[in-house]
Amino acid sequence: MKLQVYLSGEIHSDWRQQISTGVKQADLPITLSSPITDHSASDECGIKILGDEQEPFWKDHKGAKINAIRNRTLIDKADVVVVRFGEKYRQWNAAFDAGYAAAKGKPIITLHPAEHTHALKEVDAAALAVAETPQQVVEILAYITAEGLY
Repeated sequence: MKLQVYLSGEIHSDWRQQISTGVKQADLPITLSSPITDHSASDECGIKILGDEQEPFWKDHKGAKINAIRNRTLIDKADVVVVRFGEKYRQWNAAFDAGYAAAKGKPIITLHPAEHTHALKEVDAAALAVAETPQQVVEILAYITAEGLY
């Protein structure tokens, strides 16, 4: 079984790389995708493509909509969505992606430290698995792509 897996969430740590490395080392039949993880490229795409804005709201509005085209398209194509909530920053985008994936009926794996369990209880309730490490995500992916016994 070949899977498309979308990696949503925080961009300030190497969790995506850890999952990618684990998937490659285990030779899993998985293609990974994600939002644009270069923060400035993501923030600036709207004005770089569609023209400058004087008001920060409209700058962010343009960028958010262009990013949404990419992110929603990739979530729609995904078989599984992994949503990472990190230790720093409010990750509204991750919460939105989790809600969008849930509305689309996509299986969700959340990934966050144990201390975020209470704050993320509603998001975790929509997830089919709640992981605390990228390695656990890789093991879940290995299990669900296994042919025969695990």
